[in-house]
Amino acid sequence: MKKNLLIKSMAATALVATTAAVVVLKPALQTSVQAREATGAPATTCKVANEAEITALFDRWNQSLQTGDPEKVVANYAERSILLPTVSNKPRLTPAEKADYFHHFLENQPSGKIDLRMVDIGCNYAIDAGLYTFTFAKTGATVKARYSYSYRWDGSQWLITSHHSSKMPE
Repeated sequence: MKKNLLIKSMAATALVATTAAVVVLKPALQTSVQAREATGAPATTCKVANEAEITALFDRWNQSLQTGDPEKVVANYAERSILLPTVSNKPRLTPAEKADYFHHFLENQPSGKIDLRMVDIGCNYAIDAGLYTFTFAKTGATVKARYSYSYRWDGSQWLITSHHSSKMPE
């Protein structure tokens, strides 16, 4: 029985590896797959993603900033998510709290540009972390910051589950 589970797990890894070189099942996930197979629980389907797809999520978020509509920005976040914003000390957990933050943030017409990034992709999750610069059209000010976005595939789209942004300590 264990041999069959291992072969199935290896086959799943090979299948994923042949369809997208970016996605590799991690050992903990393989154990999870083996446990589901042993108990008859339904298998998890992994969203196959590549780095270009994940980096485009920042562009989607940044374009939503350009609308000036806080609700369009908040639509990028999962219902259960956290925003640790650049220019506020208050963590934002609910859609209303996020909308409140973006209402004020958008007043100065921000536009973000990635300066450095690292992307990690797994089964139905991705992380994009690095450095970015915001330019505020209304004031001409710029803010350099560190960032991290974690994304989860919800079955139809990638949504932000955690967004941390902090000014560079210069």
